[in-house]
Amino acid sequence: MRRLAGLLGGFVLLALPVSGAGLMELLDSMKPVRPERSAVQLPPLPLTPGRGKNWVGESMPRQDSSILVLAGHADSQRMYGSGTPGWAVGVGGAAPMQAGITDELYWNLRTARAVVAEGKKQGLNISFYDPGVRTIRNERDPRTNWSVGQDHASKGGYVVEIHYDAYSPHGIGAGIIPAVAYGFSVMDEALAKEFGAYPYDYRGMLGGPRRGVSMLEIGMLEGALERGLRDPKRRKLTLDNIAKRVVSALREGMEQGTSLRAVCPPTTGIAAYCR
Repeated sequence: MRRLAGLLGGFVLLALPVSGAGLMELLDSMKPVRPERSAVQLPPLPLTPGRGKNWVGESMPRQDSSILVLAGHADSQRMYGSGTPGWAVGVGGAAPMQAGITDELYWNLRTARAVVAEGKKQGLNISFYDPGVRTIRNERDPRTNWSVGQDHASKGGYVVEIHYDAYSPHGIGAGIIPAVAYGFSVMDEALAKEFGAYPYDYRGMLGGPRRGVSMLEIGMLEGALERGLRDPKRRKLTLDNIAKRVVSALREGMEQGTSLRAVCPPTTGIAAYCR
């Protein structure tokens, strides 16, 4: 009976007056819809290196796409670009928070997870990605932060990678390094208002921003900030306060959209203080 039903079904399909073009349209309609992707469009580099905020965020993330949070240097340990050890380890001689990774990555991971937890608590559509492999030498590997971040950003989502800057005199300080691949975002505008802003061409445009990944420097890993993170009694409060600042800015960006503008006074340094 099953064989007979199959033969009858095939006969019915053959009997239907479907043209070649119509059959192709029918088959195409059965394929899953691929999400639309934006093409990378990098802005030109300024004639002289930028100082402070030299960009305006106007693009909005798609409403049906989530905010993706990454931990900086999560896939680049034991190689160039593994992040700062922090003042406590690099100068003070303290033991790293976790063997095998820099203190920056340790705090990037803790902070990124705290941001996502706070964001979900406040109703944001927000998620965290961790490659799980701490050394990926091929930057084109689909598991890297940059690859996953670019895929998300190209579909209209917003991606921010959490960082802590090097201690002085090597670091610069807090601020958002804006993504440049798909237009400057209102989300970066909001984070600039809260943390300050770097020029979009910082270091000739970094690899993350060139792929649509914004990079948020929380602050230099030294002084009161680092002591608050390292102190077991103050650690949770410190991380919670940072997470609330980040989430508050993200919500402001989504709610105010293109009407939001960070006011940044002229600066002679790299990063600008904004309000």
